[in-house]
Amino acid sequence: MYLQLSTWPDIEAYLKHSSGVVIPIGSTEQHGPTGLIGTDAICPETIAGGMAEQDILVAPTLSIGVAQHHLAFPGSMTLRPTTLIAVIRDVVASLASQGFTHFYFLNGHGGNIAPVHTAFAEIWSEASLSSEPSNLHLKLGNWFAGPRVNRLSQELFGDADGKHATASEVSLTWHAYPEQQRDAELEPRRAPDGAIRDAAGYRANFPDGRIASEPQLATREHGRRFYEAGLADALEEYRRFVSPAEG
Repeated sequence: MYLQLSTWPDIEAYLKHSSGVVIPIGSTEQHGPTGLIGTDAICPETIAGGMAEQDILVAPTLSIGVAQHHLAFPGSMTLRPTTLIAVIRDVVASLASQGFTHFYFLNGHGGNIAPVHTAFAEIWSEASLSSEPSNLHLKLGNWFAGPRVNRLSQELFGDADGKHATASEVSLTWHAYPEQQRDAELEPRRAPDGAIRDAAGYRANFPDGRIASEPQLATREHGRRFYEAGLADALEEYRRFVSPAEG
């Protein structure tokens, strides 16, 4: 069930049996020569699509995240951490005012983790400082960190999956959009590793955008398996998260 494809009476009816919502969150940033710029939003959005088929409400994807270090690559976009924190607070406040209590953010970008957790802390701090008890439950789930996804990544790629523009995420995007599959000779075969800070330093140290990865190992068939693993991980975590509310 998709929020943007529903009417307000549909949502009112949904709230009679569930107060949980899934919010995919990602980023718009380069993913090397063969990875789509929307990879970090496409991956959680694709998995959330499978959740929507299970009568779980899925909100619109928050597709721009904190990605300032990618800005030296054309097409990348970023929010400041404070902006993303404000967006999350407003999204939660909007739906909480209508009766939603359980907010599961399904994330596809490592740079979002700290701001999302900070937004959660701000929301709970506001309740604490006003001496009002909060009935809100907030959780961040990273699709790429689920146990099934991690096992599959190790089985297929080992440490060649790397840290950015990984074969696992590229495979999942090709499963979602097979017509967008790319092929290129990547040199070196495995990208260098190292620390990242600002955009200029990133482009200088990782000239093609990859970090420690070999995305040339990606395939559409691998992507299908990552979708199935990611969906199983997300459904298990979400159902455990909302189970007290679902009663």
